[in-house]
Amino acid sequence: MSDPAEQSDDGAELAAEISELVRKHDRTVAVAESLTSGNIACRLGAAPAASGWFAGGVTAYASAVKFEVLGVTPGPVITATCAVQMADGVARLTHADYAAAVTGVGGPDPEEGHPAGTVFAAVHTPTGTDFTEYHFDGPPETVVESATREALRMLLKALRDN
Repeated sequence: MSDPAEQSDDGAELAAEISELVRKHDRTVAVAESLTSGNIACRLGAAPAASGWFAGGVTAYASAVKFEVLGVTPGPVITATCAVQMADGVARLTHADYAAAVTGVGGPDPEEGHPAGTVFAAVHTPTGTDFTEYHFDGPPETVVESATREALRMLLKALRDN
């Protein structure tokens, strides 16, 4: 496991690469975050020229916010379906071309039958929405940082591929 400070730098570098690509292709990005509580938005908002391409985000920690604001179907929220619906919902709300979303279990206890460290991340693109399931080890702050970093990596990959 790498040092949290190194992970933070990695997140800043990923966000800078995202900024470069979205500006090059005149695209916009938004985020919907539960587990990561705004960490992805913080990274993107601190990236170069963010005011020109970062549409914003929704921190939907409470299930009701996911349901009522993002249009997630009521039910379990630690699922791939929830992550996909969060990404699609925030893209719709903000009119963003791309959107990343994260939901999961930071720990230390399990939730909804999932062990701590279970994370679902999704990325909405103009051609569809994909998700990935992750299983991270460590205390809640490490899970949150890992989820933030991987969501940024997913977003960067989607930008490169589209």
